Amino acid sequence: MTTPLRDRITPLIRAVAVTSVILASATALPRAALAADSQLEKMRAKIAAFIGDKMEKLGGSRIVYKVDAAGLRESAVTDLRDDVYKTLREGKIAFSGLAIRDGGVEVKVADAKGREELKRKLAAAAEGVPAHALTVTDGGDGLVRLKPTDAASAAGLHDLVEDSIAMIEQRLKDAGIKLASAQPDGTDRIRIFIPGMMEPERVTAIFATKVKVSFRLIDISMPAEQAQSGTPPAGTEVLLGFKDKRPYLVARDSVLDGNDISYAGPGFASSTNEPIASFRFNGRGARRFAHVTAENVGRPFAIVLDDKVVSAPVIREPITGGSGQISGNFTLEEASSVAMLLRAGSLPGHLGLIEQQVIQPAAKP
Repeated sequence: MTTPLRDRITPLIRAVAVTSVILASATALPRAALAADSQLEKMRAKIAAFIGDKMEKLGGSRIVYKVDAAGLRESAVTDLRDDVYKTLREGKIAFSGLAIRDGGVEVKVADAKGREELKRKLAAAAEGVPAHALTVTDGGDGLVRLKPTDAASAAGLHDLVEDSIAMIEQRLKDAGIKLASAQPDGTDRIRIFIPGMMEPERVTAIFATKVKVSFRLIDISMPAEQAQSGTPPAGTEVLLGFKDKRPYLVARDSVLDGNDISYAGPGFASSTNEPIASFRFNGRGARRFAHVTAENVGRPFAIVLDDKVVSAPVIREPITGGSGQISGNFTLEEASSVAMLLRAGSLPGHLGLIEQQVIQPAAKP
């Protein structure tokens, strides 16, 4: 019952470039996605009815969270500014006056070809990612204004709610709480019912703990087994693998963390068709990752979730695209869990506790 609902469906909203004014917009949901949404709603209705019956008989806890929609919009615009900067620099497009203003981003690009290249590259980046859809307007004299569309803001909020529900469900599962319901309540709230649990503060304490996501370099100065049985070098520690349980000698300091990740999801490797977790960095994270990988070609690095190494690939070349994937002989469920944890790294900061109350069982006749 606590398997992340987001990972049981495939709601895909494709973004397409339509004009030079509208770079990308969310199109109508395809039939398969509509059917998946319908199945999700039916499943949630069944869970809610079952949990409601248990709440009536056993009593329990009712908890309501609100996601930080304002913080999400601010983060989206900051990421947009960073993406615009990265696109301009990589394309060697001359610009000036890049700034966040009135809920969007402004930049002056004097060259008309440069403006069109910027629009084209941002449209390509937005394709298939509804939360990245943009409106672009010409302010005259080379000024370009970019702003997330209303549909993009709604898609981003929807994704944040779904990711929060997935994180809540996983945390409840990890805490041994299997009889629970976490459901959307309007556009920006989440309602949780836990039958039989008469101490809601114990549950809210679970969600206050942040998932630790970090990207760390691996120390190759000595075998990890030797460091495990002796004294590891200064500034390092030994962590165990998420699945293989083998020791890894990793740097204590993280070069990137969960706040640098803008998207993560399960998928399949194109060459082997094995389940993977793919991820994408925000602008700041992409620049940092490119710098770190350029300086450490040939060296392994560790992707760490809650002090467990989920992957330890070798850096073959500088990674400048701002995205990557994690493989590790995962099942699809494990790949989904890893992706969810990557997304959930910063989620507690996006959740505000609105209400927690104890509901007594209905009086027996």
